[in-house]
Amino acid sequence: MSEAVRASIAGGSGYVGGELLRLLLDHPCIEVAQVASRSAAGEGVRFTHPNLRSRGELTFVHPDELEPCDLLFLALPHGEAMAQIDRLTGLAPRIVDLSADFRLRDAAEYERWYGRPHAAPAWLERFVYGLPELEREALRGAQHASGVGCNATATILALLALASDDGRDLVDWSRGVTVEVKVGSSEGGSRASDASHHPVRSGAVRSFAPTGHRHTAEVEQALRSHGVDTAVHLSATAVEMVRGVLATGHVFVREGVGERNIYRAFRARLRDEPFVRLVKEKRGLYRYPEPKLLAGSNFAEVGFELDERSGRCVLLAAIDNLMKGAAGSAVQAVNLMLGWDETLGLGFPGLHPV
Repeated sequence: MSEAVRASIAGGSGYVGGELLRLLLDHPCIEVAQVASRSAAGEGVRFTHPNLRSRGELTFVHPDELEPCDLLFLALPHGEAMAQIDRLTGLAPRIVDLSADFRLRDAAEYERWYGRPHAAPAWLERFVYGLPELEREALRGAQHASGVGCNATATILALLALASDDGRDLVDWSRGVTVEVKVGSSEGGSRASDASHHPVRSGAVRSFAPTGHRHTAEVEQALRSHGVDTAVHLSATAVEMVRGVLATGHVFVREGVGERNIYRAFRARLRDEPFVRLVKEKRGLYRYPEPKLLAGSNFAEVGFELDERSGRCVLLAAIDNLMKGAAGSAVQAVNLMLGWDETLGLGFPGLHPV
């Protein structure tokens, strides 16, 4: 494009908003127009996001002061985007909402999992689910994209190869899917709470959602879109890290299926994915996906291990929850929406050691 796309962020003072801003400031085709925050309005962005010092003198504006732009990112608390969607869509022809408000296609499913009626059910079908590995073609040229749940993202990517054409018949889906996600503290957001208080959080291995995690609905929706109708049993545990999600899934393969069959399915489905790395090493410390190695990157690592005695296949996926689980996937989706190279602004591979 001859001119940069002018993009603004509503809800720019949170962790996800900060990651979005970091990415957009280095994006070759995007110019940051405004960054809005109700709590930090009038303050310099550098005081909230000190890693962005020397990146200009941006100041937070009040959300009511947002002006029309080409592209609007919504990093608002859950429930706010759907309450204001008619006004917000009047500010920009393209919107990416990173909250949970438009991730589910069915208003009844939303009410079931979130405990309240959806405030704008007519908008649900207008938003494309914003995980490029799942909805790449639908995102091309789309006007509106939803965010992705970080735990859902890790779980979907762990299951993706075996739920796709080359792997679907390898699994006995009638036995369901069981997934445990281990998550870092930044999932709780930038506002402190009793659960995030350092003496309480540090050193903890705390199960906070043994059942009923809301991201289960996204995973089941994604599997159905691949022709897999099965029960997903998702549990979530908080562990001692700041960034990261490690999803460990368990499925049972059909009789006669071996590791070579599974490996071929992974290679077939993932070989063209620019941000998904298959990790299947035979030696060394890093034989399986590891969230620590992905901090700050939009990459996901996936892997598997087959217990041939029982037929249980353990599926693994690691991501940075703020990046591939939120801001990174949003920018990747925008690249597709605007017809750009999908990888623009997202090449950082992660750090080691960190």
